[in-house]
Amino acid sequence: MSLFTRLRRDYPVLLLAIPGLLIIFAFHYFPLWGNVIAFQDYQPYLGVGKSLWTYLGNFSTIVDGDPEFLNAVKNTLVLTAIQTVIVFPAPIVVALVLHSLLSNRIRQFVQTVIYLPHFMSWVIVVAVFQQMLGGTGMINNWLRSHGYDPIHVIGNADAFRALLTSQVMWKDTGWATILFLAVLSQIDRSLYEASAVDGASRWKQTWHVTLPGMKPIIILLLILKLGDSLTVGFEQIILQQSAVGAEVSEVLDTYVYNNGILGGDWGTSAAVGLVKSVVALTLVLGANKLAHRLGEEGVYRG
Repeated sequence: MSLFTRLRRDYPVLLLAIPGLLIIFAFHYFPLWGNVIAFQDYQPYLGVGKSLWTYLGNFSTIVDGDPEFLNAVKNTLVLTAIQTVIVFPAPIVVALVLHSLLSNRIRQFVQTVIYLPHFMSWVIVVAVFQQMLGGTGMINNWLRSHGYDPIHVIGNADAFRALLTSQVMWKDTGWATILFLAVLSQIDRSLYEASAVDGASRWKQTWHVTLPGMKPIIILLLILKLGDSLTVGFEQIILQQSAVGAEVSEVLDTYVYNNGILGGDWGTSAAVGLVKSVVALTLVLGANKLAHRLGEEGVYRG
């Protein structure tokens, strides 16, 4: 079939795809041109055309090891490790628990309840946690009324990472659970029946039937997670940064915002953002290549 014939056949679908392609180009591809300021002493009132070129000079912050930059890298890596180890497996565990429930009504109710927070903005999520765990929040008011000492969570630098992790889990676990439940529903039931006939316990069925059936989607989402690993929630952190200080809350995204947008150091901030994007792309490509060697499709073939 010729290209013209296929275009003529599929033109209604192609027309419907045009608005989406325009949005992707306008908000994802066209802004890539802005990375040129990573190689300039960019001044907004001069623009890209008249700003002086520093070439690799802005990358000296990364090479020389600026203390604020190193602190942002450290916090980013720590939060990434915590969220990869704790947050990523959470929807897998929840999906396995829900899948084991015999009652569809209970399963649907729990799934709906944990799914709803995904549609809340980070402003609302942070406000909910402040109303619950703040100094005058519901929990501390109850503790005072019963003669107990209040707990100091909001504004406590030592508890900040645990607070961020709990917020991410509360907001996004339900959304990811749906993906794993969809995969679980496609596993052939005869495999469970055959393993039960062979005397396999519920745990062995989970280990030898369920988890292998979920492996492709787990690897796919893990690869995508690696690509997003250096982005640990800009809105979530910036809304709470003033309460705990930059020492424990500054990450690469907030570093770019604070030094670029607020501090006016546009070139250096763009250089940091560009390096972060390159590292994320490298992680995705490397993880995808590893997935191919393990016999999985990964994000794309090739």
